[in-house]
Amino acid sequence: MTFSRRDFLSTAVLGSLSLGLKGQDTKPQDSTMRRTMNVGSSKRPIIVCAANGFKYLDDAYAFLKNGGDTLDAALRVVKGPEDDPNDDSVGLGGLPNEEGVVELDACCMHGPTRRAGAVGGVRNIKNVSLVAKAVMEHTAHVMLVGDGAERFAVAIGFPRENLLTEHSRKRWLLWKETHSYNDWWGPGLASPDWKPPADAPSAPHSELWENMIKRMEQVAADIGIQPEYRRAAIRDVLFPPKGTIHCSAVNEKGEISGCTTTSGLAWKLPGRVGDSPIIGAGCYTDRDVGSAGATGSGEENIKVAGAHTIIENMRKGMSPQEAGTDALRRMVRNYNNDRDKLRFLDMVYYILRKDGAYAGVSLWESYPDEEQHKIAVHDGSKRLEKTVALFKGASINWPPIPKLKSDSK
Repeated sequence: MTFSRRDFLSTAVLGSLSLGLKGQDTKPQDSTMRRTMNVGSSKRPIIVCAANGFKYLDDAYAFLKNGGDTLDAALRVVKGPEDDPNDDSVGLGGLPNEEGVVELDACCMHGPTRRAGAVGGVRNIKNVSLVAKAVMEHTAHVMLVGDGAERFAVAIGFPRENLLTEHSRKRWLLWKETHSYNDWWGPGLASPDWKPPADAPSAPHSELWENMIKRMEQVAADIGIQPEYRRAAIRDVLFPPKGTIHCSAVNEKGEISGCTTTSGLAWKLPGRVGDSPIIGAGCYTDRDVGSAGATGSGEENIKVAGAHTIIENMRKGMSPQEAGTDALRRMVRNYNNDRDKLRFLDMVYYILRKDGAYAGVSLWESYPDEEQHKIAVHDGSKRLEKTVALFKGASINWPPIPKLKSDSK
């Protein structure tokens, strides 16, 4: 029987799909900030990730503790949100672009072999984190994008599937019907032509504001969104969820890897690629130093090469927290410390040094109307810890909500 090179790749990659990724449903418990989050070293092995990976940490940690590869452990975490149709920022069920199409990005770095893989703007393939690993393992390239990345994934055995769930489709319809005038077309914050937008209504319970919400509720009802989900859908339209998941893992020997995966900005322009698949921005791992990744304002993170900057800062002797804070300050410097612009940005860095020291830092304490940013950690004890924020308070939604006429009186 003939066994082709493509058959070999299909068998090899599909094997990685059977990692047995099962998460625990343990309810997250908040904790106070530990001193080891900022200075010194923690236990090894240890895994750090974004908060939406919390319930998948137990399985990944057990795998890592029993000798599993560090990248495979990290992938066990991020694959959970990719598979979850209720996580609308990653993988299946991700909120789509302005044309109603889900496009996914991911990258990974394997510290022990100093290899990397990435994919961008991928449609119809759910687990792009595993496709990024496949690019690393089975090609001579680092990044594939768009249709080429999709065809590569299919060629080696990944199934095509519709990533737009009914849940996300209805939210996109609600945005299109009621709020699509507020999109990602420029000028952007960095443009000299940008002018501060009108704030969200200063009187959120004003008559016009309430009328706008009532109109959106009626449209939501006409679309078929169930009553108990309408307010949440409206919030997703007015405040597009900031998602993505990054995960870094280090084992007892100090081997370390990292990965990041996302569906990107809700309602983005087709073809937009953020920082998540960019090696050195959304993720960077150096086996001699550590691993770092990001969630938040992708365009801003690309401009400061955030993850790479953090690793180089640690190489020079900074602690994880100092290294991440310095990267945030570079972002602030790009806007000359202009808070009128910076309030529309946010960034969270997840940082793990190879000795087990870690930190979570953020530009602001939280997104609008949400709990403070948190980092998920497992070093034998699974927990959520608040990030160290550069600025007090919450960032503001971008694109912003236009000011209502009644509020200009």
